Amino acid sequence: MPRSRYQIHHPSEPHFLTCTVVGWLPVFAQPEAAQVVLDSLRFLQKEGRLALFGYCILENHLHVIASAEDLVKEVAEFRSFTARRIIDLLKAWAHRSFLAQLERHRDAERKDRPYQLWQDGTHPQLLQGEAMVRQKLEYIHNNPVRRGYVDDPVHWRYSSARNYAGLPGLIEVCTDW
Repeated sequence: MPRSRYQIHHPSEPHFLTCTVVGWLPVFAQPEAAQVVLDSLRFLQKEGRLALFGYCILENHLHVIASAEDLVKEVAEFRSFTARRIIDLLKAWAHRSFLAQLERHRDAERKDRPYQLWQDGTHPQLLQGEAMVRQKLEYIHNNPVRRGYVDDPVHWRYSSARNYAGLPGLIEVCTDW
């Protein structure tokens, strides 16, 4: 039985997805952890496995607008790879408190690993039409503004807002949807 009522039925169409760290831990406050996410997204793009239309990484979650031939598979592999890499970083930094919390928040059914980075599910939402894409882009780009981190979305370095403003971003995004 699926764990979530959210499902991806049209993977080649843009979807809004959210990946949240268990316990809302501020893992991405460490730039190296955010870089793992960016590098992974860049790899999937380079390999032609993912079309990325927008993103925003905050300290404890990230939003993406993406499509892929098999979006379920690509998102699962992205989450698995980034979890392994970020947990390895936390171990290398001897960040015992974060590791203890990742262990404590681990789903009891997951006996095959000591830690869990991501909450289950991504709550995918099919974006039907330009108006929906624009609305979700505005939502993700303004997320750091709503939290009081920046006054202007283009000032948040871990976001595609700069790309859409015609400025260089940390990672390329497809602005033709």
